Amino acid sequence: MCGLAGALAFKNSSFAVTEPFINLMRDAMSHRGPDGADTWISEDGRIGLGHRRLSIIDLSDAATQPMSNEDGSLWVVFNGEIYNHAAVRAELEAIGKHRWQTSHSDTEVILHAFEQWGIGCLEKFRGMFAIALWDTRARELWLIRDRIGIKPLYYSRRGDRLIFASEIKALLRDPDQKRALNEESFYDYLSFLTTPAPDTLFHGIRKLPNATWLRVSEDGRVKEQRYWEVWDHTAPLSGLDEAEIAGRLIAGLREAVKLHKVSDVPVGVFLSGGIDSSANAALFSEDEGNPVKTFTIGYEGNYRTYRNEMEYARLIAGRIKADHYERLLTLDDLIGFLPQMVYHQDEPIADPVCVPNYYVSKLARENGVTVCQVGEGADELFWGYPSWKTLLRLQALNDLPAPRFLKRAGLAGLRLIGKEKTCYYEWLRRGSEGLPISWSGTECFTGPQKKALLSPRLRRQFSGRTAWDAVRPIRERFTEKAWEKSPLNWMTYVDLNLRLPELLLMRMDKMSMAVALEGRVPFLDHKFVELAMSIPQAVKTKHGTLKYILKNAVRGLIPDELINRKKQGFAVPVSEWLFDRLGDKIIREVSDLCRETDLLDRDEAVRLVQEGRDHKSWQLLNFALWYKEYLR
Repeated sequence: MCGLAGALAFKNSSFAVTEPFINLMRDAMSHRGPDGADTWISEDGRIGLGHRRLSIIDLSDAATQPMSNEDGSLWVVFNGEIYNHAAVRAELEAIGKHRWQTSHSDTEVILHAFEQWGIGCLEKFRGMFAIALWDTRARELWLIRDRIGIKPLYYSRRGDRLIFASEIKALLRDPDQKRALNEESFYDYLSFLTTPAPDTLFHGIRKLPNATWLRVSEDGRVKEQRYWEVWDHTAPLSGLDEAEIAGRLIAGLREAVKLHKVSDVPVGVFLSGGIDSSANAALFSEDEGNPVKTFTIGYEGNYRTYRNEMEYARLIAGRIKADHYERLLTLDDLIGFLPQMVYHQDEPIADPVCVPNYYVSKLARENGVTVCQVGEGADELFWGYPSWKTLLRLQALNDLPAPRFLKRAGLAGLRLIGKEKTCYYEWLRRGSEGLPISWSGTECFTGPQKKALLSPRLRRQFSGRTAWDAVRPIRERFTEKAWEKSPLNWMTYVDLNLRLPELLLMRMDKMSMAVALEGRVPFLDHKFVELAMSIPQAVKTKHGTLKYILKNAVRGLIPDELINRKKQGFAVPVSEWLFDRLGDKIIREVSDLCRETDLLDRDEAVRLVQEGRDHKSWQLLNFALWYKEYLR
C-alpha cells in the first residue's frame, strides 16, 4: 500500500517534467508511505513517476519504486497488492526469459507480466491496485484501477500535460491546477453522498472508474476501456441445492481470506461483532501460529439509534483466542477529528462512518499492525440491508400490471397532502416512469428535496437533470449483460459500480491511509464476487431472511448467537450528537457556506439542519467543511 504520483508532458509541449515537480506531488501523500520515497524522471523530461512507500511485501530496498524491468523499457509505480503474485511469478519463471531483481516483490511481477502479456496481464491478477506504467518503446502511459475500485486513481489533463496521483491533494500541488467546483458533481453529491466516477467535485479533475484502464499516448491521444465485467464471469448456480452453494461460498471465502493474509508485516482484523467481520476473523485465525489481533470501536454512553456491539465482538474474539483491542469514542473525538477528516477525504465522503474508520485504523496502527482485513461488501452481495427488503417489496408492487395513470394519480395525491419531498413519492415517481425503484444504496436527497435546497440559479441550471443521469450507464450494462435481471441483482450491481467504489471503499482507503494502515477486503476478492453474483435471487432471499445463504455457509464457523441476532450496521450516533454541540457547529458552517456561495437556499438549508437532525445535515456539514478547506 502506497501513494503514487506522476506527470506526462505531451509531445511538442514546452512543459518539462522535473524532479522537484514530482516530489512536490509525491510528498503531499507522505502519510500513505512513511517507509520511503523515490522519483524517476526520463532523460528527455517527458515523463516522471513518484512513489511513497508503505513496505508490506518484500521489505528490501530492491523492491523500491519507481521500478523498471531489466532493460528499462518499462517503468511502474503501484499502490495496492497482488495477492497471487507468487503464482504469477512461478508462471513467468516457467516461461524462462525473465530476469528478476527481487526475491518476491509483487511490483516486479506487474512489470514482467506486462512484458509477457501486455495489458492482458490484468486477467492474471487477484488483488487491489492502482497502477501507472510507462512503456518507453510504445511511448504510452497506462493508468489502471482494480476491478472493484478498492484503490483510487485521480488525473487531470490540460493542453500540455497529464498529471495523476493516488490523492487529489497531490494534483493540487501543480501550481497550474485550478481549484474550482464542478457544479454537476455537486448535484450528484447531494444524491449519492459521493461523486460518481469519472467526475470529482473539482472541475477538471477526474477519477478512473473501477475495472478501467486509460492509455495515454505522448501526443495526447487517450483511450479508456473497461477490462472486466462481472456478468462475463458468472456461472449461474440455478441447478444446485443450497447445501452445495453454501459449501462453495465458505470454500471461496476461506480462499479469499487466506490470499488476503499475504504479507511480510503484521496483519489484523477489524471486528464489529457482525456476521461479516466475525466470519472473517474466524477464517483468519485458522492455521495461525499466533493469536490474531482484532480491533473494535464503540461509543461512550447509550444511544437510541446505535447500540454498542462490543459484547458480540468480545464473544468471537474469545472464541478464536484473539488479542483483542477496543476504544470508546465521544463527541469530542468526532468534533476534534473533523478538520483532519476533511483534509484526508480530498472530496466529501458524506458517511459519518469515516470517523470510526479512522479511529479503529489508528487503534490498530498503535498496536503493532500495518494491515487489517475488513468486512466490506458482504451486505451488498448477500442482501444484508433491512432497507433492501422494503425496496424489493416496492419493486414487486411496482411490477404488478397497473395503468401508469394510477401511479400518476398517486403522485398527484401525495403532492396534494404535502408529501412531495418524501422517499415514497420519489419511488412512486420512478415506477410511474418505468425506472427501477433502487438507484443505489447511497441515495440521500430526492429530486424535490434538491429542488428546494438548491439556490435559484442552480435550480434553473439543473431543471432537466436527475440522479438517473449518473445511474443510466450502469443500468444499460446490467440490461445487456446480466444473466438474471432480477431486482436484487440490479441493486447489488449498481452498488458494485457506484456506492462501493466511490463511497464505502474510499472511506476505508482515505481513513486507514491517514495513519499508514492498509485495509483489505476479502469479501470483494473478484473471484468471490463472481461466485456470489452466480447465485439466484430466490436463494439469497429465501424465507425473507437477510443474508440467508451466507448465514448457512458460516453456521458452525461462528456462534449461532451472532448469526441469529438482529442486524446492526457499523454506524455513528449522529442523530443524538446533532442535538448536542455538533448541531450548532453544522448551522454555523452551513450558514457560512451560504453567505459565501450561490449554491444553496440558506433558509431551506438551515431549516433542514434545525428540523431534520439526521444524515442530511451531516452531508451538508461535510461539504461546507470541504469547501472551506479546499476552495475558499
